[in-house]
Amino acid sequence: MSKEQPTPTLQDVATAAKVSTATVSRCLNFPDQVKEKTRTKVLKAIKMLSYSPNFGARAMASRRTDTIGAIIPTMGNAIFARGLQAFQDELHQHGFTMLVASTSYREDIEEEQIRALVGRGADALLLIGHARSPEVYRFLEAQAVPALVTWAFDASLSRPSIGFDNQKAMCRMAKKVIDLGHRNLALVSAETILNDRAKARQLGIEDALVAANLCAKTLHIVKTTYGIEEGATAFEQVMKAAPQTTAVFCGNDVLAVGALRKARELGFKVPQDVSIIGFDDIELAEIAYPALTTVHVPHREMGRRAAEAGVRGADETRGSRSSSYASASRARRWWRRFHTSGRRANSSSPPPSCSSRSAPAASPLAPS
Repeated sequence: MSKEQPTPTLQDVATAAKVSTATVSRCLNFPDQVKEKTRTKVLKAIKMLSYSPNFGARAMASRRTDTIGAIIPTMGNAIFARGLQAFQDELHQHGFTMLVASTSYREDIEEEQIRALVGRGADALLLIGHARSPEVYRFLEAQAVPALVTWAFDASLSRPSIGFDNQKAMCRMAKKVIDLGHRNLALVSAETILNDRAKARQLGIEDALVAANLCAKTLHIVKTTYGIEEGATAFEQVMKAAPQTTAVFCGNDVLAVGALRKARELGFKVPQDVSIIGFDDIELAEIAYPALTTVHVPHREMGRRAAEAGVRGADETRGSRSSSYASASRARRWWRRFHTSGRRANSSSPPPSCSSRSAPAASPLAPS
């Protein structure tokens, strides 16, 4: 019976590389401060011994883990994957690791995930949208964990955010559609109670109707969950309940692609009989037929800027997760300071724009 091999230690690596433990530690924590020849020897020894640093001990010593948590509503929407990729790429440049959790658009699961990531020592959190219980924000502030909101921006709120105005973005698109002669509009949307992005997009269409001296209550709304099948079913419901509809807005491109498919199945020509508009401008919109008119979201820019802000927050609140009042106050000051810089970053970032892959889809047919 073979003996179980002991776990390699920092000293084992130092012995194998013929350097001091301090040099090994510098290679792991500050590689740029170590000569390349020495660093190569140490890395070779680490690989040979299958050594893994004790991050738990390092975290206890430094009161930080160099990890940032990202909590998203779903893994099933490519728009979040694209933003998180940019987020992770930027974090990596600063030596941080990303932990990802998904909530399935459920408030209770999101709160569980927030508490779990904080309990595991996340130095900061990235959250999608503002809508959640005030208790959650109080918990994060009490724990001195910076939290940054993305995919949404509301100048009336004091929370730090890097995002865009969903309401104005959808309003711009709706005005274009109305200017082309459409008067009978419909919306296929996600539930809006705990989804401030979906609610804002609905309000944007209603704003455009009011601006055109039309009644906002004429907007026919079908609420569903995000998915291609769900988009298809919702489109059919719209056309049965409001057959006069000439333009259907969808809460995202996934719903819009489902609506496009169902429109073809039901014999509707797009955009000649009915126009379908998406939101996000994901890759799926590129292969849709006919080409999908959609609102482009600067997801990569948001991800990059959010990572920069998260790292800055983690650095500024370094060591603040202790019981001292002064440390907690330092974290609270970051919340206040970053709100100002976050607002400037948002206003200077590329705004969402209307996008289309072909002229016919970009020019919804005005009703006769």
